[in-house]
Amino acid sequence: MSALDRGLWRNTDFRRFFAGQFVTNAGDSLYTVAMLWLAFELSGSTLVTGALNAILLLPWLLQVFAGPLVDRLALEHVLVGSQVIQGTVVLALPLAAATGHLDVGVLFAVAPILMLASLLMFPMETALLPRIVDDERLPGANSALSTVTLGLDMVFDALGGGFVAVFGATTLFLADSATFAVAALLFAGVRLGTATVADERTESRGEPAVATVRSVLRSYVSDLRDGVRVLRGTVFVELILTTAVANFTTGVTLAILPAFGDGLGGPAVYGLLLGALGIGRLVGSLVGPWFEGVPYGRLLLAHGLGACCWLAAVLVSSPALTVVLFGLAWVPVGVSSVLGSTLNQRVFPADLLGRVSATKGTASGATLPLGSLVGGAVAEVLGTTPTMALTAGGFGFTAIYVLLRPRLRGLPAVRAATPEDFDVETATE
Repeated sequence: MSALDRGLWRNTDFRRFFAGQFVTNAGDSLYTVAMLWLAFELSGSTLVTGALNAILLLPWLLQVFAGPLVDRLALEHVLVGSQVIQGTVVLALPLAAATGHLDVGVLFAVAPILMLASLLMFPMETALLPRIVDDERLPGANSALSTVTLGLDMVFDALGGGFVAVFGATTLFLADSATFAVAALLFAGVRLGTATVADERTESRGEPAVATVRSVLRSYVSDLRDGVRVLRGTVFVELILTTAVANFTTGVTLAILPAFGDGLGGPAVYGLLLGALGIGRLVGSLVGPWFEGVPYGRLLLAHGLGACCWLAAVLVSSPALTVVLFGLAWVPVGVSSVLGSTLNQRVFPADLLGRVSATKGTASGATLPLGSLVGGAVAEVLGTTPTMALTAGGFGFTAIYVLLRPRLRGLPAVRAATPEDFDVETATE
């Protein structure tokens, strides 16, 4: 199945959702590049940059609390509302610059609001997609969305770095606000179906078919338990562990990348490194569906190649070669990410996808902000380049762990995967 499936692109709602995701992820990338560079420029400290980046990465930690909301609330309103909030708040930064009040404190005041506004987006994508796309087109749809959620948005990181170098960060925030306005308009036109299984379960419990905030809060704790329960005892527990380690080192990397890029040539190189990260994941996500027939365990071993490319990127003396090798390191991640999304949708009950995705995302992504905090502090002691070299071990851990675990090495291809292969119980209440 290819992301270029013509039938998929005839789906008007998917096209609108895809375009909205493209634009909003571009906006996320623009303000992240500008805010982290400003933090480093104003403070000169990787510790400050790491702390700010940790706040921006908190959705990975907190999304478990968003899962039940995603499964029950009207997603159309949440999609549009999150864009309006982000577009409005980001305007505070150029306003502060114009009045001479832009400092690190303002960045730390704005970052939590932007973080909370984007909190629902990742688990919402996983839960929403089966409601607008037929099951047989899910791999292609996941691949297409990965090009923006995991790939093309990072291309905007590269453009953002160049934009900051030429026009300055505050001008970038003005353009960023416009991207959120466009995304809100696109999302407003998406018509969502209903999660049939969820509706049947809701009615069997005597709850209203149309969820209200009160009914969601009443069932919130039990919904959280459902997300944890369905994962307990499955193979995904070990897969979450490997992802958590990789995410920790990724958090370290994102915290020190402004300083690393500055040492190689300034904000433009910083943007190129972020862009290379995104292009690597983009390439992986585009070719990912081609590997549906390859045993999933073998695909995870390819993260070892990514670790080798990462380490080489730090050790070479050419900035251009550093950028290329750093991008290649992320290709295996793009492949496993898009196939992982399809795997979730194939083996877990449809009405639990939001909760399961949020629980998995929190368990594995909680280490991202932690890595940013630790990375900024470690780089202050060891230096940026040695710390950057050590972070290659994140991808290396995945390959070594899978190599030592026959159960993981023997995981079947995503195309043939069943819930039983991953020890997932399919019975519903």
